[in-house]
Amino acid sequence: MDSSSSSPKVGPPAPDSAQPQSPVDLAANSPTPKQSQLISKVLSPAVKLWLRSQVEQVEELQVKIEGGDRRILTGQIQRVGITAHKAIYQGLHLSHLQLVGENIRINLGQVMRGKPLNLLEPIPVTGSLVLEEADLNASLSAPLLANALAEFLATLLKSEIQAVLDAPLPGHQAINLQNSQIIIAAGQLTLSASLVAVSGMLTPIVIRTGLRLKNGHTLQLDRPQWLTHLQAKRGLPLGDLDGFEIDLGPEVDLQELSLENSTLVCRGRVMVTPA
Repeated sequence: MDSSSSSPKVGPPAPDSAQPQSPVDLAANSPTPKQSQLISKVLSPAVKLWLRSQVEQVEELQVKIEGGDRRILTGQIQRVGITAHKAIYQGLHLSHLQLVGENIRINLGQVMRGKPLNLLEPIPVTGSLVLEEADLNASLSAPLLANALAEFLATLLKSEIQAVLDAPLPGHQAINLQNSQIIIAAGQLTLSASLVAVSGMLTPIVIRTGLRLKNGHTLQLDRPQWLTHLQAKRGLPLGDLDGFEIDLGPEVDLQELSLENSTLVCRGRVMVTPA
């Protein structure tokens, strides 16, 4: 879904008006005096309930809905702005999230009869996502990251690093990583972990790498290095792993990704599809 990012506050447009779209104050949540009863009493609670049903946990959720009643009564919401903090989605711990979706078609008739809200067609959602270091580490068991780590591990075991290590890695017998930890610094990530073989032998590994966008849905490792320890300033280049790809899925379209001290920030678009 960028992903972890103030805009001038604007009032909702009059019904059926053709006003140009304006930025949404994502922090605004309570109805303005001009907001209709349909939005404040029916739509906002239904949207919040639907959003909470999509995540495993969220500490703070704010929603701002824009649109005229006549248009909403046809089942189309002009714009929804969302701010969320400490949300967990499919095992991913999302520190801060700001999103905007537009021209959203929903089952309003059923919602007004007390039924759950559902999307009627896919919608593109734009925004930003912030992942703090602690939340990224808590996400390592999520399917997306766990699969990427497994593929990374398989490539590492076949890499040229084997030829220069004093104690070669345990090859095909290695099955997983333990005590995995990622440290985020300006422009780079450092992975520290123990490689576990079937025999139970632990081999410590420390790898530092940059991260770049190949395209909107593919991340690549940038000049990864093998370090002898976490504090090492230089390491051995891992040429076989340079350009190693992590596919985020075709529904993701990132425009920006940056690594700052203890924080990963991405901005872009994700396509949200009906269940």
